[in-house]
Amino acid sequence: MTASTAPAGYPVHVNAELDPGLSRGLWLVKWLLAIPHYVVLVFLWLAFGVASVLAFFSILFTAHYPRALFDFNVGVMRWSWRVTYYAYGALGTDRYPPFTLADVPDYPAHLEVDYPERLSRGLVLVKWWLLAIPHYLVVGLFLGGLGYGVRGADEEPLLSVSLIGLLVLVAGVVLLFTGRYPRAIFDLVIGLNRWVLRVAGYVALMTDRYPPFSLDQGGHEPPVVSLPPASTPPPTASHTPPSPQPGAPRTGWTAGRVASLVLGSLLVFGALGLASGGVALVAADQMARDADGFLTTPQDRLATDGFAITSEDAHLRTDGTLERLPDAVIGDVRLSVEQAGGTELFVGIASAEDVGAYLAGVQHDTLVEVRDGDPVYRSSTGGAPATLPTEQTFWVAESTGTEPELTWTLEEGDWTAVIMNADGSAVIAADVSAGADVPVLATVIAVLFVLAGLLLVLGAVLIAVPIRSINRRNP
Repeated sequence: MTASTAPAGYPVHVNAELDPGLSRGLWLVKWLLAIPHYVVLVFLWLAFGVASVLAFFSILFTAHYPRALFDFNVGVMRWSWRVTYYAYGALGTDRYPPFTLADVPDYPAHLEVDYPERLSRGLVLVKWWLLAIPHYLVVGLFLGGLGYGVRGADEEPLLSVSLIGLLVLVAGVVLLFTGRYPRAIFDLVIGLNRWVLRVAGYVALMTDRYPPFSLDQGGHEPPVVSLPPASTPPPTASHTPPSPQPGAPRTGWTAGRVASLVLGSLLVFGALGLASGGVALVAADQMARDADGFLTTPQDRLATDGFAITSEDAHLRTDGTLERLPDAVIGDVRLSVEQAGGTELFVGIASAEDVGAYLAGVQHDTLVEVRDGDPVYRSSTGGAPATLPTEQTFWVAESTGTEPELTWTLEEGDWTAVIMNADGSAVIAADVSAGADVPVLATVIAVLFVLAGLLLVLGAVLIAVPIRSINRRNP
């Protein structure tokens, strides 16, 4: 790839100065020193996402990017670039990054984005995903496209590095042994980061100008030479001073306003999580209920060459509270079985102690789990049962037939479910499903949606207040 010059004045400006006296070994612990910034940036980028969604709809309907949101998002990108430059995206300075969204004139890394007075309503629908695909492929190479390693059982590579990371590692090793940062590597690293940040500004809806496929190396962008029109009169003493450039930094995002936006964004994401849970429960309620109102699992084929299939012991211990809970909360459980081997089946539930005594010395399998659709058993050796299961009196619920089905009201204790052939013979094959009557589900769904609504409203208020304050301050 050869270096070339980007179109003059691309709206995303990335500049940096290489510190002349870099420490040889400080870069070895910068991962630790930068942790406070990484923690803060997690929340700032979450708020960045919410602000970008709000900007998306604003651009779609008004063709304008709200200035307060624009300044905030540029500030997040600027903060991230300073941390990247300090840490393992460049290692270009040992000066600790400041905790601020604003530009710091004497810090060696800078990022500015020209504010767009108007943006295309149509492009906003496609530029951040469809039009940016070619750049995503290139940026993927810069940020994580090199993979190497022995593949394990999960077929995942054991090592994956980025081009930027590899170059910075080389520069760090050279710095460690020589005390000098190779200038050629520095220029290339800054060029790669500049490409990434230009694409980030484009997909974050900050400009309609397509990022150039050019690698502008070096700490500073190529100079932009603009000639005034021939008809422009020379300035005079009484000439009105020029207005600020669109990309000039604006203030207004105080720590309190940033905190309000971040907290509001967290509440919005929490609301979306609760609403998603409510939607999932609604789907389960509508799709998994049978004709009797039981939420039922899909059927699983269980089979054994032994004389019984049992569940693992179910331990119900609530210090007596289970019996005091209303039926509207607990409901009943149901076990439905269909024969798959042409033999009449028996299904029953009894205390774990009684089942253990009955099946002692009997060949049977205990269902441990169903993994990827396949049952996993724990086998017990032995012979045939001395008596038929239908002759036992310890069952708290039982059913016999070609499609036996039992319904049981939960009780405290240790319980085991058993499937056997009704005649006590060996070799069992059955399709089994379990269900539960959960009357409280409708209440849970309603509570989730109400909480989601409250969090959404509160989050919207916390987001709107600082934006409104800044807009009033900077009309």
